[in-house]
Amino acid sequence: MRLSDQLVRSMCVAKSFRDDTQNGSSNGMQPAGGQGKIQSLNFSLDGENLITCSDDDTIVIYDCQKGTNQRMVNSQKYGVNLVRFTHAKTAVIHASTKRDDAIRYLSLHDNKFIRYFTGHTKKVISLQMSPVDDTFMSGSLDNTVRLWDLRSPTCAGLMNVNGKPVCAFDPEGLLFSVGVGSELVKLYDLRSYDSGPFVTFKLLQEKQCEWTGLKFSPNGKTILLSTNGSLMRLVDAFTGHPLQTFAGHLNNKGLPIDGCFSPDSKYVFAGSTDGRVHVWDTDTGFKVCVLNGGHSGPVQCVQFNPCYLMMASGCSYTNMWLPRDLQQEG
Repeated sequence: MRLSDQLVRSMCVAKSFRDDTQNGSSNGMQPAGGQGKIQSLNFSLDGENLITCSDDDTIVIYDCQKGTNQRMVNSQKYGVNLVRFTHAKTAVIHASTKRDDAIRYLSLHDNKFIRYFTGHTKKVISLQMSPVDDTFMSGSLDNTVRLWDLRSPTCAGLMNVNGKPVCAFDPEGLLFSVGVGSELVKLYDLRSYDSGPFVTFKLLQEKQCEWTGLKFSPNGKTILLSTNGSLMRLVDAFTGHPLQTFAGHLNNKGLPIDGCFSPDSKYVFAGSTDGRVHVWDTDTGFKVCVLNGGHSGPVQCVQFNPCYLMMASGCSYTNMWLPRDLQQEG
């Protein structure tokens, strides 16, 4: 999938899932389910499903092919954040926001927990599945990063880090990176992580904001550092050399604004507290456009579908975006 500036600028909302609308209305809006602020969203690996979670403890699953809301799952007892599909579309992992700081493995088929993963003693703030197997990792405010396997409740690996961690796997699932203290980026070989990082990049420490997310580009060449301020950093994944600073998206509330790459690694997308979506070119650092999808509140989550020419964004409801030409063909 190769995008262009013209194609990105043509992106507009094809479906908006809101609570105060009726299914099948002429403006393409459908009821969404919960009414809370969407905290995370995630596409399945095949791009056919989208899942969101909100601060009202609801999980909503969408069919991307049909553009419909499939079902809603409540997680009132334990709360929910950082929801992620496993390699099976019928199961997810998520962090807890109530009772404890366990990670929960949930079957969407029958709405039952398959397994709990306990060990963190403070809030989990980073969670990602391996792109190749059943390994996943988590970072917590207890200043630890843990490796897990879906098949076992026991922690498979523990790294103590001196600061608030954000973490991610590389696209091949061979390496993982941990950002610490909004200053250090550490790279680990998954086969020998217990020997410590094989390289550490020291960047200028953020003064006005904190790192709140870390992602490898799909081509594995760069790392995107999201923050709770009005900027994001792009660094070379091999040398740690700063490449771009993406700025200008409004964030006057100190919220974690999660950025994402396009599947071809050419563009970076991010929301803003004024409800708009900003797009930058990763090669030049220039802003390509600002997209207005009619969001009524802060957009903290934007993700691009890994397989289809579709984007999703969330405030208190979810928007699905397509290029204008594709909507006209549909």
